Amino acid sequence: MHPAQPGLDATPSASKTTDPQRAADLQRAFALFNQVSAELTQAYEALQGRVASLTEELAIANGELRRQYEEKEALSKRLSSLLDALPAGVVLLDVQALVVAGNPAALLMFGSDIVGRHWGDIVRDHLEPTLTVGEWLLGERRVSMAESLIAAGGGKIMLVHDVTEAHRMQTELERSQRLAAMGEMAAALAHQLRTPLAAALLHTANLAQPGLGDEQRARFSAKAGSQLRRLERLIQDVLLFARGESIGRDVIAVDELLAEAAQTVEPLMREHGLIFTVADASVGARLVGSRKALAGALVNLLENAMQATPAGGKICLTGNCRNGQLVIAVQDSGPGVARAMQARIFEPFVTTKGQGTGLGLAIALGVARAHGGGIELFSEPGVGAEFVITLPLAAETGMEAHG
Repeated sequence: MHPAQPGLDATPSASKTTDPQRAADLQRAFALFNQVSAELTQAYEALQGRVASLTEELAIANGELRRQYEEKEALSKRLSSLLDALPAGVVLLDVQALVVAGNPAALLMFGSDIVGRHWGDIVRDHLEPTLTVGEWLLGERRVSMAESLIAAGGGKIMLVHDVTEAHRMQTELERSQRLAAMGEMAAALAHQLRTPLAAALLHTANLAQPGLGDEQRARFSAKAGSQLRRLERLIQDVLLFARGESIGRDVIAVDELLAEAAQTVEPLMREHGLIFTVADASVGARLVGSRKALAGALVNLLENAMQATPAGGKICLTGNCRNGQLVIAVQDSGPGVARAMQARIFEPFVTTKGQGTGLGLAIALGVARAHGGGIELFSEPGVGAEFVITLPLAAETGMEAHG
């Protein structure tokens, strides 16, 4: 046998030791690869599921957005059709009051070239103010205007209604109401006319007595003339109430109106021993209407207060401006108006005075209403009465507001 050769035996022994270790490492590597591969597969599957879910959610969201868009488009078409069909004019203004758009009714009212123009210029070119606040004349038609602010982005929406027919019907209704009131007053009117007429006839009959002295003749003549004047005044009041006031287009300075009424009644106030004061704080305010009718209404109120107030009492005429309205008050220190009478005080032929016609307050109320205002009574029995007239100021203010 040959001796062993150490160098040759060592290599196979090391190889035998390394091969199992490499196999084990390789097996572990394969196991780790399989694990990672499985995890990646699971992650990919989860990602695929998430993608599918997101795709489904996106499809649902797109469908909802499409549905909302279609609904809004349909709503927009309906609103557009509604605006086109509206008989009222709708004008859209931006923050500079320039016209952005208008519906067909607005274009028919103001012309097809209004887009881009300033609203104030359109108002001045086409509209004329009336005595009624918020109403204007557009040619032969009568329109009312209302505005609404646009919260988002500023600007305004102007809504213009044609109220010609409504105004005509209101005028006819007021006329019918006056005629109905005249029918109800027929019996009272006959009584009112009969009394002064009978007295005048009696006094004139006395003038025909033989041997009547000059002094008696003058006395009977004066009494007959007084009754005839009373009869004439009654007939004038009835006619004025029956036909209503024909309102003019006078531009009236309020201070001049109050001064005119005060100058008319001051001598009568002194004759009755009353303290009469005027407090005018209207600060150059102006009205548009009938100067004669308004002055007559004020004189009626002042005479009514004078007749109700005993000698030594006080009567005050005041004028103020509040919230675009003129407020004129006639206040007295008389006995006031009984509560039972207050509800009927403005009715025709209702009077607490033996010589009154009962038409003064009714006429004053008619004048105030014809000018777009009204009259209110404030009274506590025993502490006096106050009649307050409220009238709209000249309409130029409203015109500037729309500009």
